Amino acid sequence: MRQIVLIFLLTLGLFAKTITPNEVYAEAMLISDETHFLLKHYGIKHDHDGIVSRTAIKTQLKPRNVWQMTYEIAIKINILRTAHKLPVIEPVNMPPVLNLNPDLVYEQTQRILTEIKIFKYRMGIKNRELKEKIYTNKTPLDVFNLLRKISASFDELNQAEFTPSYVFGETMRVYDDLTEILAHLKIKDNTVPTARNDKATPKDTFKVSMNVLTMIKQIQFSMGIESVDFSVFKKDELTPSDVFTMSQMIIAELQTIKAYIGLEHYITPAATTYTGKTPIDVEQLMNWNLRKVSLIDIKAGK
Repeated sequence: MRQIVLIFLLTLGLFAKTITPNEVYAEAMLISDETHFLLKHYGIKHDHDGIVSRTAIKTQLKPRNVWQMTYEIAIKINILRTAHKLPVIEPVNMPPVLNLNPDLVYEQTQRILTEIKIFKYRMGIKNRELKEKIYTNKTPLDVFNLLRKISASFDELNQAEFTPSYVFGETMRVYDDLTEILAHLKIKDNTVPTARNDKATPKDTFKVSMNVLTMIKQIQFSMGIESVDFSVFKKDELTPSDVFTMSQMIIAELQTIKAYIGLEHYITPAATTYTGKTPIDVEQLMNWNLRKVSLIDIKAGK
């Protein structure tokens, strides 16, 4: 009998707690509260309603897309640290999986809350007790929209959006992933950079990014991987920050392809720091990525 009880207890220990989108949303709300607190502390005007109306979208997103938004916020925390003469901390990356679950997004919210707590301590800002609420019927989209709103709030806190140099760094991460995928599949890559478009704007890069996502969707379909409709992200006025977000969605979707073909141990490299990059540089590199992903599409369709 004692052995049976021991085995039962050991078996329970093999199963980690399952975390729901409701719990993740509750943690994201704490991040939102902390962001508002910092905005108030620094006397920065906060356009809450305007941000919500600009950032909210409606589509069927996956936890992998939500996770990638936490990465975007981590980058903006580094911008905040830099502005206050603190060293940056490399954001967490993870091995690719076919189906990322909310548990990993929850872990990211804890890292963000910890980074905010550390920032406040270093700046001599008194920590306060956070009051967590209980939510029901929340979905990955609800969490994504809240995190997207938080990301935009960090732009207010940082008094700046992403520069083209930041976007170029993330576009290079897309390039690295595609290069590794082609090499793993033994697909010969003779692609070269496209000609520079001296009139390129963030809107042009955004359009190319959407074409990359369309190609990825076709590859996912051939592999039986459930895809996401990103058409709702389109809008008339586009900034480098919008392009940055789309680069994150590309990276999120490429993780499924990497996992499917057996690259589950290849983690997307951290972004290199660049300076002096322009929308022209970003558009040229994203077009090169489009050429690369089209090779995978040809191979996957056979």
